Amino acid sequence: MRTELTMTLKEADRLVVVKRIESKELSVQNGARELGVTPRQMKRIRKRYAEQGARGLISLRKGNPSPNRKAQGFQQQVMEIIRERYGDYGPTLATEKLIEKHGLVLSKETLRKWMILEGLRKEKQRKRQKLYQRRTRRSREGELIQIDGSYEYWFEERGEKCCLLVCIDDATSKIMLMRFCRTETLEDYLELLQLYVQKYGRPKGFYSDKHSVFRVTRKEVYEHGKWTTQFHEVLKKLDIELICANSPQAKGRVERANGTLQDRLIKELRERDIRSIEEGNKVLDGYAEVHNKKFAIEPACQENAHRPMLPSHDTERLFMLKEERTLSKELSFRYKNQIYQIDSKEVHRLRGKKIKVFESNGEVRMVLHGERPLKYHKWKEQLYEPARVLDVKELETIWPDKKPKKPSKHHPWK
Repeated sequence: MRTELTMTLKEADRLVVVKRIESKELSVQNGARELGVTPRQMKRIRKRYAEQGARGLISLRKGNPSPNRKAQGFQQQVMEIIRERYGDYGPTLATEKLIEKHGLVLSKETLRKWMILEGLRKEKQRKRQKLYQRRTRRSREGELIQIDGSYEYWFEERGEKCCLLVCIDDATSKIMLMRFCRTETLEDYLELLQLYVQKYGRPKGFYSDKHSVFRVTRKEVYEHGKWTTQFHEVLKKLDIELICANSPQAKGRVERANGTLQDRLIKELRERDIRSIEEGNKVLDGYAEVHNKKFAIEPACQENAHRPMLPSHDTERLFMLKEERTLSKELSFRYKNQIYQIDSKEVHRLRGKKIKVFESNGEVRMVLHGERPLKYHKWKEQLYEPARVLDVKELETIWPDKKPKKPSKHHPWK
């Protein structure tokens, strides 16, 4: 019985036109023109109306199961695999894994409904979001590289919380380079920059947040008259523009990529049983290739904006950490809780002079007075252990994730 079925607007319009034809207000040809069908089809509609009345104009497929429905037991088979192996996966990624590893083909929306019914996923409530004006992509690869660090338990319970440094091309949304590190430090960003220019050349610009690696704080300006960070100075020497975003939405491509990586990369590292930063860095390039095939797009212009390094670029010390020190009367200086002695006979000439100390991988590699290198050696005496100075983001890797202890009902503060 089809008495409980209701008409759609399209079917109701057909009923109105058929009644006008039956009452001779409208010809078959004009009725067909109004409904957008052929006169022959219009005659078939009249015939069904004459035999079954208004019910004959309702689609015969309504209320019947879809011809594309899955075989009996297919849903149960899929959900058993999801519960066993992919319980915390999103529908999109879980669908890809089902096709890739189990040969089970279904749409991600179907799987989303099944996961909601099974209680493995909750329907998202849409929130009212502030709207931001869209910015046109740069036209060439290498014109603008968005750079950011993402703190997460990338190795889950198998390893410590760490940071993933990500470089995304603005024109293509392509992951250019990724590296795991413990925290966002100047040394890590300089190492990332060195790897980038060695692999691709010099981009036209970098787009970052206002982290202290990229932008000088007001305190440093007032106390030392310093307007640029060391990372910014290196970019200037390489003729690379630095732009600091006012909000996370401004560099949305790298922020969205971070969200995708926090979902997909964590699962990939779990499947490969990666447990450390060193092991993770070995698989990032291979993962980036797979990611780019799926998510990267073609640039508007095929010309590449990367430029090669010039012979004038002193790569030996360009990517080293650089700090300034003042020599004492006996030509010694302190650097990172160590005393270093300058080996020179020009004692009176060098006393109180400013020197530049270049460090790489935790070791002093070079000491310059002006542009002249000085010989030095490490003194055996060990200074006291200084207090650590941490950036705000570094606290995330040091503070344990402990829930606050709830006081008892007899606690005196209650």
